[in-house]
Amino acid sequence: MNICTSHNIGCAGNFEFSKQKINHAVAGDRLLSMEIELSLRCNFRCSYCYVPHDSYFDNELSLDEIFGIILQAKALGAGKIILLGGEPSIYPHIQKVIKFLRHHSLEIEMFTNGTGISPDFARELRAARVRVVLKMNSFDQARQDALAGKKGAFNIIHNALGNLKAAGYPAKDAFLALSTIICRQNRDELTKLWTWIRENNMVPYFEIITPQGQAKDNAALELNPLELKAVFEEICAIDRERYGIEWDPQPPLMGNQCMRHQFSCTVTSIGNVQPCVGITKSIGNIRKTRLKDILDHSRELRLLKNHRQTIKGFCRTCEKSDTCYGCRGAAFQVTGDLLASDPLCWRNPENLKPQSLTELGSVDPK
Repeated sequence: MNICTSHNIGCAGNFEFSKQKINHAVAGDRLLSMEIELSLRCNFRCSYCYVPHDSYFDNELSLDEIFGIILQAKALGAGKIILLGGEPSIYPHIQKVIKFLRHHSLEIEMFTNGTGISPDFARELRAARVRVVLKMNSFDQARQDALAGKKGAFNIIHNALGNLKAAGYPAKDAFLALSTIICRQNRDELTKLWTWIRENNMVPYFEIITPQGQAKDNAALELNPLELKAVFEEICAIDRERYGIEWDPQPPLMGNQCMRHQFSCTVTSIGNVQPCVGITKSIGNIRKTRLKDILDHSRELRLLKNHRQTIKGFCRTCEKSDTCYGCRGAAFQVTGDLLASDPLCWRNPENLKPQSLTELGSVDPK
């Protein structure tokens, strides 16, 4: 059975939307989705988190402000709202946010470490058809706790998973994915973890670490481009041979394509609008300017939407440039230029020079 087809997730393309739908949104200058940080508060201290642990929580968006920006996004075409943190499941108004989104017929996706997913809340999520993306990086308890920066994280995650399964996840109308960062510490179990997720009818969401936030202080987590190439190709072969699922290995998502700059944006917990969580450059603030005006007048978004003409270096001439622009967040964090070539892509020969490999990881380039 082709698992991608059974879950309607388009594993051979974009995780969220079809190419046709994305092209239509670009042509009409419309959104398809919006990511929003409800709050930066979190009970985990993940070593790879894109949010620095010393982030302040003052002046975060009120519930009314969150509702307001959701309606603005809907008016611009967004049919899906992605809830981020911090940790959304411990946000004190999470049930109100979900109820509001359902009332306005918006699809909901929530990235979570599982902390607040009690049996009752799992049933609420199921009833609201919330797409849940649960973070899980290892089968090993000590390793998982270490990556999460919290003793007991392994048990929290598995309790949440059990509660979600008891509530009816995964199912055709109850999407459940497991989000895993690709790092040196779990490299030896990634194929096993991927296969286990597939065999349990969940969706694997494996992502290269973006070098920002806490990850900047934990460079030992990172794999270099040759190591990334090896693990991507290994798992690509498993999907093709075992499950009949075809996809092209390319960063930053395994079995997927990140094209979100064509149809989405991120609103931070203090109202700043960014192209994505990886491009930490504010293009405006919703407390000062309406979302439509921010998006309409953003030079950065225009450049990203026209990436085929504006992207620089090897990425511009790469044979995959029509369907891939690498990780713009990684490019921005490493070079300061959101249009620079992806510094972690193995297709770029510049990233495979001995000096580059030494800077990004430790492997013999031979």
